Amino acid sequence: MDSTTPLTQPRAHKAELCHCQLYSMQLCLSFFTLSVHLSASVSSSASFACSEHTATATLPAAFSDLLPHFLVEPEDEYIVKNKPVTLTCRSTPATQIYFKCNGEWVHQDDHLIERTVDPATALPVMQVTIDITRQQVEKIFGLDEYWCQCVAWSTTGTQKSQKAYIRIAYLRKNFEEEPQGKEVALDQEVLLRCHPPEGVPQAEVEWQRNEDVIDPASDPNFFITTDHNLVIKNARLADTGNYTCVAKNIVARRKSTSATVLVYVNGGWSTWTTWSSCSAVCGRGWQKRSRSCTNPTPLNGGTSCEGQNVQKSACVATCPVDGGWSEWSKWSACGADCSMWRTRECTQPSPGTGGKECQGLDLQSLNCTSEQCPQSECTTTHILLTYSSIHGAEDVALYVGMVAVALCLTLLLIVVVLVYRRKKEGLDADVADSSILTTGFQPMGIKPKNSHLLTIQPDLTTTTTSYQGTLRSRHDAPGKFSMTNGPLLDPLPNGSHTLHNGKLNSDPAEFVSRLSTQTYFKTLPRDVANTSYGTFNFLGGRLTIPSTGISLLIPPEAIPRGKIYEIYLTVQRKEDLRLPLAGCQTLLSPVVSCGPPGVVLSRPVILSMDHCFDACLDNWAVRLKKQNYEGVWEDILLMGEELVSEPYYCQLEAETCRLFSEQLGTFALVGESLHMGAAKRLRLVLFSDAYCSTLEYNIRVYCMDDTQDVFKEVMQMERQLGGRLIDEPHVLLFKDSYHNLRLSIHDMPQAHWRSKLLAGYQEIPFYHIWNGSQRYLHCTFTLERLSLSTCELTCQLCVWQVEGEGQSFSLDFNIAKVTFLLMDSNATALAGPSAFQIPYLIRQKICSSLDAPCPNGADWRMLAQRLKLERHMSFFASKASPTSVILDLWEAQHFHSGNINQLATVMADIGKQEAMIFLVSDGEC
Repeated sequence: MDSTTPLTQPRAHKAELCHCQLYSMQLCLSFFTLSVHLSASVSSSASFACSEHTATATLPAAFSDLLPHFLVEPEDEYIVKNKPVTLTCRSTPATQIYFKCNGEWVHQDDHLIERTVDPATALPVMQVTIDITRQQVEKIFGLDEYWCQCVAWSTTGTQKSQKAYIRIAYLRKNFEEEPQGKEVALDQEVLLRCHPPEGVPQAEVEWQRNEDVIDPASDPNFFITTDHNLVIKNARLADTGNYTCVAKNIVARRKSTSATVLVYVNGGWSTWTTWSSCSAVCGRGWQKRSRSCTNPTPLNGGTSCEGQNVQKSACVATCPVDGGWSEWSKWSACGADCSMWRTRECTQPSPGTGGKECQGLDLQSLNCTSEQCPQSECTTTHILLTYSSIHGAEDVALYVGMVAVALCLTLLLIVVVLVYRRKKEGLDADVADSSILTTGFQPMGIKPKNSHLLTIQPDLTTTTTSYQGTLRSRHDAPGKFSMTNGPLLDPLPNGSHTLHNGKLNSDPAEFVSRLSTQTYFKTLPRDVANTSYGTFNFLGGRLTIPSTGISLLIPPEAIPRGKIYEIYLTVQRKEDLRLPLAGCQTLLSPVVSCGPPGVVLSRPVILSMDHCFDACLDNWAVRLKKQNYEGVWEDILLMGEELVSEPYYCQLEAETCRLFSEQLGTFALVGESLHMGAAKRLRLVLFSDAYCSTLEYNIRVYCMDDTQDVFKEVMQMERQLGGRLIDEPHVLLFKDSYHNLRLSIHDMPQAHWRSKLLAGYQEIPFYHIWNGSQRYLHCTFTLERLSLSTCELTCQLCVWQVEGEGQSFSLDFNIAKVTFLLMDSNATALAGPSAFQIPYLIRQKICSSLDAPCPNGADWRMLAQRLKLERHMSFFASKASPTSVILDLWEAQHFHSGNINQLATVMADIGKQEAMIFLVSDGEC
């Protein structure tokens, strides 16, 4: 065996056993010599003996009993690329030092030995170093970590050093998670995530913004978490930039892709400027004020301010008044200088608002004639006395005349006031037609045909319910406008009504009067004709104000079992309860009150009321307002941004708004136009005198919001005036263009009729229409027929906004036979099963069948799609029984016009056999 051959494993093992059992160097050498002789090669034995001798030192006798201790122990190392690492071991006193790596002795030739003497203790010091290459470590890759340990000997014993682990250093290229760009609002917290690449040793992470290192110590707005994420506590404009996550170790340095953080600022309105001067120098005009989106200005893509930057308001400029002279006073007496004078004042009228002063003299003098000129002091005195007596008599007469005139004016004013009050009392007495509430009730039995088809009957024996209000059969014919030649708003006929399991108060006005005495209800109108009320339990019911489009549906189970509520529904008059409207806001619906507030409801009720805008939410910002207990109006809902978690939700239709509400109160829709394309629907209604016995003939054109409650109010007033409807109502879109509405009548037969108007048209100010504060807004056209025998009138009514599109309506009627509209006479209150088209127990069965999700979609979701209610899916899904809410909405929409067979067909399409029970005729239901 050659001398350079590495020491074999058996020999190394025997050497280790020898050192562990023998304490003298000589015995150890003898043992090795014996082992070598047992080997096959003598030369190999001689080579080993020589090598052992080079690593062995003899200790002085004074230190022979000391164990070696390490001055330097090997440390953990990393191999970078292909560069080997060096391990060092130093011990004193030591006779031998060897390295063992991964349980195997390192060959002597791989050791570099250096011997010195410690000058302080005179002990021999031995230092041994070895090199470890990448190839050596890779040989055991995946089996275990590569480690090395040195062992030192002395004559007394051995010592082992700590283990040093040698690892191959690396850093992968790809980050496990890179930061993502974000757009954040000012002052918002920002979190940028970073998971560095895998590496040995583990990579350190730092963050850079625009290539500059971020130091959280110098900028506390930054924070780096233990898992290397960057947190920007409050985003500032200066924090906009490109953020990079940098990972590095002893091998490499990796950079993530840059993440762009954009800090934007949403715009905010400045304060309004002061109103400008009126655009008109004299009379009606406009004034405006403006604001700018600079508080703050939108930056970096932030949203612009919502709303209008200019507001306009109607104004009236006081016209300049030029001064005018009063009458000349009487001539004065002839003076001693033979002259007399008279005066006048610039007071009829006095100049004002920049008007001109009176032109001319305010004093005139005239020479007296020779007869008037006093010749002596006596004569002068006589003349003065005479003048004084005459002047005194004239003053007395003047004062007496003034007193008489004042008395006459006072008496005339008293007469006018008395006449006005008497007429107003008569008007109010006739408007409140309560025949619908005071009509008699007579029992009426209804026996259904083919009753065997309705096999499921609701059990009404478990509760006693008291109902108030007029009731009617569930399937009365829907109310329609009919044309007739009778008087306007004839008294409603006394019909027969069915009253089940309850009673009605003898005096309906007593309920309203009693309700109004309560603290919260003192502001409610005591108008029985516009109020509906009833008593309800868990079976629910319906309140309706006839001819207004206003109703309140109380679904089954909305009132907790065991509770009985007395509920009212009323519409408020605009002059009784004004909403605070600002800027371009306008009232879009009637103001409706239902209550009493504070009652506990298990499910939302549905309040239906008309609206008068074009139902395009792109043109409007429509808010639902509610009056709180203090009388303050609050915004509770913005149309199009409803939250299913809120107690209010709106379903908007073309002309109707249906409000799901878990609380009762006073509600109204208020809109603010977003641009001049927004339009309100106006209803134009034409009335004339019922009987015309003179040549003069008046046509009144009412311009009102297109809601049924306002139309009913005008109809009631016209009835008191003896008016008649001469044409069907017309709908006009009135745009937010700040232009007035003009009306004119044309194309009358000149041989029979002529207009008595001096102007070619009449004009209604924009603000009066848009604000809606003017009640019974109308124009009157006075015509004159040339003969009493003329009864036919044909003409064109033109209506347009200034600088806008207009409409023209043809009128052709006989003034002796004028058609008009009848008002709806439906019942005001329905309670229990009669208020619903779907029987209670069948409804429960449908809900239990469709509420559970079905894999093929044949559940409540398909029912909503078939009924075209899919837009409200999220709202339905938020309820405990989505099917029940869908059926509630169907009931509210189709109470008068709904066909229950159509609903049965939808149920059959879904595949639910429960629908078969509906397949009966309307009469059988």
